[in-house]
Amino acid sequence: MGRMYSHSKGKSHSVRPTFKSSPSWVIYSQDEVEALIVKMAKDEIPPSLIGVKLRDEYGIPLLKNFIGKSINEILKAHNLEKDIPEDLELLVKRARGIQLHLKKNTGDRKNVRSLELVEAKIHRLSKRYKKLGFMPPDWKYISKVAQLT
Repeated sequence: MGRMYSHSKGKSHSVRPTFKSSPSWVIYSQDEVEALIVKMAKDEIPPSLIGVKLRDEYGIPLLKNFIGKSINEILKAHNLEKDIPEDLELLVKRARGIQLHLKKNTGDRKNVRSLELVEAKIHRLSKRYKKLGFMPPDWKYISKVAQLT
């Protein structure tokens, strides 16, 4: 799949394993892994880093195949999910950083365009999450582009 705002196609991609059962080297039970996920979430570790830690430190390659649920489903079952999904929260944080940069550097037109692109991604993603019910329907991102140009 190509990139959204560039002409590159990417160098490589990962391939999911064909087997659906848990690997033989995993020494943890499903309850232990779920307890690990809950413990990490209570320590304010985001879901993407929880997956990386489970893979690198505990040797659990694919959680969906091992437990049958995703990290977000486990967090939702234990009432530990955030009201805004992680990827959207990171996009909003990036937009805030670009806005702070543009307040100091008013002549930087290239980053005005990058702010527009990030905000477009925020609007598309929030619309999708509202439709799927992952976010409250009254959540709204307020754009600052008009004030900066």
